[in-house]
This record gives sequence, structure tokens and C-alpha cells, in this order.
Amino acid sequence: MNRIPVIVALLFTCLAFPAWTEAQAPPPIRLTLDDAVARGLATSHRLAEVRARQEGAEAAVTGAQVADRPIVSAMAGYTRTNHVPEFGFLQPSGKREVFYPDIPDNMVTRVSMQWPIYTSGRVDALERAATAEVQAIAADMETARADLRLEMVRAYWAVATAREAVRVLEESSTRAEAQLTDSRRRFEVGLIPPNDVSSFEAQRSRERAQLIEASNLRESALIELRRLIGVEPEVVIDLADRLDDVVAGIAESATGSVPDAITEAVSRRPERKALTFRLGGVDARRQAALTATKPTIGLGAGVDYASPNPRIFPRTDKWNDSWDVSVNVSWIFWDSGRAKAQAAEANAAATAIRERIAEFDSLVAADIRQRQLDIASGTAMVQAASDAVRSAAEARRIVADRFRAGVATSTDVLVVQVALLETELARTRALANLRLAQARWQRAVGTP
Repeated sequence: MNRIPVIVALLFTCLAFPAWTEAQAPPPIRLTLDDAVARGLATSHRLAEVRARQEGAEAAVTGAQVADRPIVSAMAGYTRTNHVPEFGFLQPSGKREVFYPDIPDNMVTRVSMQWPIYTSGRVDALERAATAEVQAIAADMETARADLRLEMVRAYWAVATAREAVRVLEESSTRAEAQLTDSRRRFEVGLIPPNDVSSFEAQRSRERAQLIEASNLRESALIELRRLIGVEPEVVIDLADRLDDVVAGIAESATGSVPDAITEAVSRRPERKALTFRLGGVDARRQAALTATKPTIGLGAGVDYASPNPRIFPRTDKWNDSWDVSVNVSWIFWDSGRAKAQAAEANAAATAIRERIAEFDSLVAADIRQRQLDIASGTAMVQAASDAVRSAAEARRIVADRFRAGVATSTDVLVVQVALLETELARTRALANLRLAQARWQRAVGTP
């Protein structure tokens, strides 16, 4: 048997398999911060939950709106009774007239209508309470969107921070590797002792360990970002926005009068709007509870078609129709305090919501002041870190020249190398903190 064609086919299959696998891999995504937020809002299960609650509240409003409309129902029934002695009288003609015959098969059909035409304002109060809940849930939706937006911003800049840290450490590792190679050459020609080479090797190992740790942090941040924007774990994400883009405008966004910012935040924050709507809903439920001891008027009507029809005398085993119209007045004079208890419960709930609103206002005021301080300090830290990076880079350049000239030791080189790495990482952290401070400021003032 000739095995050469089979082997050739297997080789072509193996060579083509990686290309097929690569073709099936999801395409990479280039994300700006706005794109990431938009994706997160579109795929959020949290928002879908609030949206479902809103639909349920809207259905409750519809139910409250039709509570004062007529209800039409139909009924049919069959009853089998035992045999009873017939009741009748003898007529003068000698014929016996049966007035209550033995009819064991009883069938009845009825179409009825109930219409509450006056409820002392109870239906209107319950409708206002249901409408207030819909408005409150709509504000809850905006709150959830704002929280999710802040979470998305935090995740986005966490990935950017981790990637910047990886870049800094990769550049530092490259420099450390070059310095180690240079030190080995110097050791071979007898210019430096062996402990200098060991020091450079130890520094390279430390930076490699830091690079591995930073890479793992980057992957962890990417996992969270992929979860929030709703993409597969295998999708490669490329961030379009950088940490140091338009940093100068961040400090300007938080300048201005603190009282004006507090007033704006109180009027714009969806959490406070939700509390205000729920306060109105509680007040409407209190009014509905107080109507329990007030009169209600209802209109009723119905048409019966039965065999025998109990409204027709004498009873006969025939189908007959009948109708009725009624006006019913109901007035509970004494309910043992039930209505007052429900009203007191609603009053207590309203008081609790008012206290929550007052607490929220105080928290907003404190949050505004704190976030403004965070942006001011963050801006100063970025400026200081940038100056430190320039100083450390210049010091490293000078010490490297002196080391090549033989007038500086390896310890001097390691010191400036570590200083440059630390200042670059500190600048990365300062930029990330400033970005987060900006996001928290926007969340505090209710910026959409």
C-alpha cells in the first residue's frame, strides 16, 4: 500500500489547522471610553432587571387606572338535586296544578356587571401611588446607569493603568538587560568585580517578577472589562484612550463655586428624584388608607337565563330569562382602627423617606467637597510625578555616562535605575487616580 498520499494529506491538514483556528478567532476590538460605556449599558443585566421592574410598575399603573371601570363576567352552572315531593293544588275543574315540581336538573347562566361609580377617592389615590412608583423606578434606572458608567470608567482606566505599568516595566527590563550585558563584558575584561554583575542580575530578576505581576494585573482588569461590556473572554481589546490624554482639562472641570455645584447635584441626582417620587407615592397610599372608612357606591346589573329560573313562579322545567339592576352603598363605620393603623404606617414611611432625603443632601454636599479636593490633589500629584520622571531620567542618563567612563559604580546605576522605575510607576498611578477622581466628580454632580 502506498502511504505517501496519506502522509502528504495529513501534513497539509496539520499546516492548515492553525490558519483555520486563527480565522475562527473573534476579531479584536478597539475601544474608546465612550464605546466601552455604551457597550456596557447595552448589555447590562443590572439594567435589564430594573427595566423589568419598570414594566411591572407600569402594569400596576394600568391596573389602578381601570379599577373604577366596569367588570363584566359570565357564569354557567349545573346542579343535580335529590327528588322532592311535588307541591300543588286541585283546581275547581278537578285538575291538579303543580306549583313546585320535582326538577332535579338545575341549569343556570348569568352575565353580570359591577361598576364602582364612587370610591371616595381611593382609586385615584392608588393610581397616583402607582404612577409615583413608575417615576421612582425610572429614576432608579438612571441611578443604575450612573453607577454602571462609573464602574465602566473604573474598569477601563484600570486596564489602561495596568497596560501602562506593563509598558514601563518592559522598558525598564530592557534597560536592565542591556546593563547586565554591559556589566558582564566589563567583568570579562576586569573592569568591575563579580558582585557588581550579581547586583545587576538581581535587579533584572526583580523587574522580571514585577513585570509578571503587572501582566497578571492587566489580565485581571481585562477580564472585568470584558464582563462589563459583554464580550467573549478570547476577544482582544485595544484601548484607544490614554491616561495622559487631555489631563489639563480635568482640573478645570472641577473649578467653581462649591455651593453652586451642590445645588446642581441635588437637582440632578437620580437617587434624590427617586426618593422624592416615592415620598409622593407614600402620601397617596396614606390617603387611600383613610378612604377605607368612607362610603363607596357601586352599580350592578345582570341577566339570568336558567332552567328552571328561580325568579319565575311557578317553577317549570323550561329555559327563562330575567334581569336585575342594583345600586349598592357600602360604608364601614367602625373597622377597629385598621384604616388609622395603615395611615400611621404610611406616615412613618413618609417620615423615613424625608430623613433619607436630608441624609442624602448632606452626603452630596460632603461628596462634592471631597471630590473637588481629590481632583486638586490628583492634578498636583501628576505634575509632581511628571517632574520626578524627567529628573530621574536625566539622573540616569548622567550616571550611565559616568559609569561608562568608569567614574560611577554599579550601585549608583542601580539606584538611579530603581528611582526612574519608581517615578514612572508613580506617575502612572497618579494619572489613574486623577482619572478616577474625575469620574467620581462627574458621578457626584450627576453629570450624564
